[in-house]
Amino acid sequence: MSKKKVIEQYTRDEIAEAFVFPVKLSPKQQLEANIQLNNHRANRRAAMTGPEQLNLKLIQLKFRLEDYIDGENYNPQYTFGYFLELYLQLTDRKKKEFAADIQIHETQLSQILKNRREPNESLMIRLELHSNNTIPAIDWFKLLEKEKGHQLKTDKTLRDKESQYVKHSLQLV
Repeated sequence: MSKKKVIEQYTRDEIAEAFVFPVKLSPKQQLEANIQLNNHRANRRAAMTGPEQLNLKLIQLKFRLEDYIDGENYNPQYTFGYFLELYLQLTDRKKKEFAADIQIHETQLSQILKNRREPNESLMIRLELHSNNTIPAIDWFKLLEKEKGHQLKTDKTLRDKESQYVKHSLQLV
């Protein structure tokens, strides 16, 4: 029977069931397979070059950052400075060296890391370029926006301060 006729006559599940044989391993065979897989992974990891390892670490940081951004919960520990500090650790850069890499003053970098200064858009672009586009500027921006959004929702003192400037607010039922 031709491939075309098989596709027309059967569903994908039926085709898969007919041609893909499930493998059932005994517990001993499963253990042996797991050991072989772990050994292969360890050998592959050992054979990785420095740039390959760095790339994987940066991708891992990117996924961690995106998971946090897309998540519902806000964690005050996960600030822009926190993720930037992780980035510095992964790239094995000292603050002074990194500040020179992206051409900002070391004091400015230190203030951003300690969340005493807000990063601007050009810094986020520089971070994207520094990571060779692995971590996009938009991810850094969304992280900052998540922090600001939480502050707007929860900062009662800001609401109290700004309420003095609002007169005749709408009365809704």
